[in-house]
Amino acid sequence: MRLNKRLVELGYCSRRNADKLIDEGRVKVNGKVAVLGEQVSETDDIEIDGEEIAKDDEKIILAYNKPRGIVCTESNVEKSEKISDKIKEFGFGKRLFTVGRLDKDSTGLILITNDGDFAKEVTNTHKDYEKEYEVRVNKPITGDFISRMQQGIYLDEIDKKTKPCKVHRFGKELYRFSITITQGLNRQVRRMCKALGYHVVDLKRTRIMKYKLGNLKSGEFKVIKKSDIF
Repeated sequence: MRLNKRLVELGYCSRRNADKLIDEGRVKVNGKVAVLGEQVSETDDIEIDGEEIAKDDEKIILAYNKPRGIVCTESNVEKSEKISDKIKEFGFGKRLFTVGRLDKDSTGLILITNDGDFAKEVTNTHKDYEKEYEVRVNKPITGDFISRMQQGIYLDEIDKKTKPCKVHRFGKELYRFSITITQGLNRQVRRMCKALGYHVVDLKRTRIMKYKLGNLKSGEFKVIKKSDIF
């Protein structure tokens, strides 16, 4: 199989990131610098930045309650705390990565794994997998706001219209609502609110498919199973 696919299978990174690592000369196969498109077998020794990638097939899935201020990308212009550094502190001794992202100012549920196939399935854009968020905005919510959000919003910045979604008030609260979406557009909920003249003050992801954040505290993680998600 191709080297980039093997790195995904081992749960190291996405195929795109694998190609980037290979192109930068950071990957070696059996001691030699790898090239794009290189074929490998399950017995080949693969190193990245001088560290050997484990061949074992133990799969790990974690639910993590991401605190505000932590970024999920490696290109960290603001020098904020990275989630990859947090993951290393978990002590699993394996290369784990996030399934999708939450922006720096958002909190809540994010999945972490070393299972490339699992990550690919969860982020499959052709599947209408639900993600639920609790949102607080800067001014009172109106019936028109809820109706327009549910119907889908055209986003000028990315020239896309969001899919229909579910929006519910929290009782009689004026500033808080829940929203369930089936897309993963960049900063989607924030952009939807902005398009209607609202600013998101607080955004927390509380559910991915079947799995709910529940009482998992900020900064804590929990080992879960695929059956908890699907």
